[in-house]
Amino acid sequence: MSGDPREAGRDETFRSVVELAQELVRRPSRGGIDDYGPVLDVLEEWLTARAVPHRRLRDGAGALVGLLVEVAGDRPGLWWTLDACVDTAPYGDCARWSFPPACGEVRDGWLLGRGAADSKLAAAMYCHIAADLAAGPRDFAGGLAVLLDVDEHTGSFGGARAYLADPHAARPAGVIIGYPGLDEVVVGGRGLWRATLTVHAPSGHSGSSRTVTSAITRAARLVGLLDAADLPGADGASGFPLGPKLTVTAFHGGEGFSVTPDRVDVNVDIRTTPDFDADDAETLVRKAAAGLDAELPTPWPTEVAEVASWPAYRLEVHEQPAAALLSAARAAGLDVRAKTAGPSNIGNLLAGEGIPATAGFGVPYEGLHGIDERASLGELPDVYAVHRRAVDALLGRVSDSP
Repeated sequence: MSGDPREAGRDETFRSVVELAQELVRRPSRGGIDDYGPVLDVLEEWLTARAVPHRRLRDGAGALVGLLVEVAGDRPGLWWTLDACVDTAPYGDCARWSFPPACGEVRDGWLLGRGAADSKLAAAMYCHIAADLAAGPRDFAGGLAVLLDVDEHTGSFGGARAYLADPHAARPAGVIIGYPGLDEVVVGGRGLWRATLTVHAPSGHSGSSRTVTSAITRAARLVGLLDAADLPGADGASGFPLGPKLTVTAFHGGEGFSVTPDRVDVNVDIRTTPDFDADDAETLVRKAAAGLDAELPTPWPTEVAEVASWPAYRLEVHEQPAAALLSAARAAGLDVRAKTAGPSNIGNLLAGEGIPATAGFGVPYEGLHGIDERASLGELPDVYAVHRRAVDALLGRVSDSP
C-alpha cells in the first residue's frame, strides 16, 4: 500500500467495492428464477450503514423490481442516473463450470461467478460513488440517482419502468449503464420489432387418403418468405452504421405423429434502424403473411401479433452523457471508442422515453451469460475513476479522481 493517504484511501475504496461485489455474487439472483430479496438486502444494509438515501421500487402488481438511490444537490438542476442490474442470467449447466456459479471468489485478479461481469461489480462501484457523493458537501445542482434493477435479465426492465413511472423520482437528463467492456462506450444500438405469427390450416390424420396442406408446411413456407425478404443496407439517409436484420427465433406446433396440426406459432425478431423502423418491419412481415395466404390459401388468415417494439438510437460523441464518459476516459489515458451496438439494450427503452443513454464501459470480462463468468479487477481503479470523473462533470463539480 502506498504511503500517500489519498492513495491509501483509494486502495481501501477498491477493496470495499470488490467485497461488496463478492457479497452480491454470493446471493443468487437469476432473472425470473431466484428471490431478489437477499441480494437487495445486501445493498440496503450497505447503503443504510452509510446513510445513503434509497428506497425499493415495485411494479404495478406490487412485485419487487429494483432499488433506487437518490443523492440530491443543494440547489435545483438536472439529475443524472447510473444504472446497473443485480439480477443475472441463468447458470446453464453447472457441471461445466470450473467453480461454483455463486462462489464470489477472487482468483488471479478475477472476480468469479454469475453476475460478476453483468453487472454486480458495476452495481457495487455505483453504490460507492453515490456514498462518496452523499458523504461530502452537496455543492452541486440537481442530483445523482443509482438504479439497481432486478428485472433486467427477464427482458421486462421492470426496475427501469418503475423508476420512470415513479412520480416522486426526478426524471433523468441522461443515464450511464454499467455493462462491462473496457475498450468501448456504447452510444447507440439497433432497435427491435418482435411479433408472433400464427399460421392456420385444417387438421387431419397423417394416414388419411386425403392430402391437406398442414400448418407446419404453411409455416415453413412463411419462414422461407421471411428469410428471402429484402432489407436495406447500412449507412442510409440517416448515416446509421448498421443495417436491419431479420431472424426467425421460434417455431412451435404439432405433437405426436398421427395428427397434422392446425396451428403453428412463429416468432420473428427484427433489429431496426432509423432507415428501417418498426412500421417498416411490420409492413414487411404483413406482406410476407399476405403472400403466404395468397400462395397457400386457407379459410383463416395468418395472424400477426406485435410483442415488443423499441426504437434505434444513437448519440453523437458531443452529447451528454456520452461526452462526459468519453472525456473522462481520455483524461485517464484510455483509448476508448464510441460504438453503435448491434444488439439492443436498455438504452433503447430509455430512447423511447426521450432519455439519452450510454452503455458498455466497464472492466474486461469472460463468460458473460455463459460458463465461468468472471470480471477482471486489475482495471477497476481506472474504471472507477472514469465514472467518478464523468459524474462530477455532469454535476458541475471539480473532480478529485486520479
